[in-house]
Amino acid sequence: MRIFEKTAHLCLVINLCLSLNMKREQIVFVIAVLLQVLFFYAAVSKVSDMEKFRTEIGQSPLLTYFVPVIAIGVPVFEIAIVGLLYFERTRLLGLYLSLFLMAAFTAYVIAIMRFASHVPCSCGGILSNMNWKQHLGFNIAFTGLALAGILLVENYTKKELNKKGKANNLNVGIFYNP
Repeated sequence: MRIFEKTAHLCLVINLCLSLNMKREQIVFVIAVLLQVLFFYAAVSKVSDMEKFRTEIGQSPLLTYFVPVIAIGVPVFEIAIVGLLYFERTRLLGLYLSLFLMAAFTAYVIAIMRFASHVPCSCGGILSNMNWKQHLGFNIAFTGLALAGILLVENYTKKELNKKGKANNLNVGIFYNP
């Protein structure tokens, strides 16, 4: 139940920011920075102690066969997301990929909690000190942030296109140029 409370708090904070007349772009920028910090920190933690990361992945009953791919792929994907979130033109794509990765991490945590007796967390740094329930709440919160960012960008982009008369039957793509 605490997880849903934290997600509700996150929604309240975003609504508060909107009610304080923070521009949507500012809120999206803050969300992008939070996701960049998370993914950069996570990638550096994994790469700085790659052997430990590989060992912990290997102890997971769900990931054992994918260790080589995950050990290299996840940090590279995280750094790529950081880069995409940095540039306004690719930020929406970065938000979508953040949502995908955080949803995948969340699904993994749920599977571990449900089906495994004990598996060490393969996250690096401070995140490795969380228990699985805390980790689930953390992942849900950041998944919610990514989703909020997507909704804010798409809503803003559609409104801007409508103002310019360009949005009649146009789907807003994952790249946008304000």
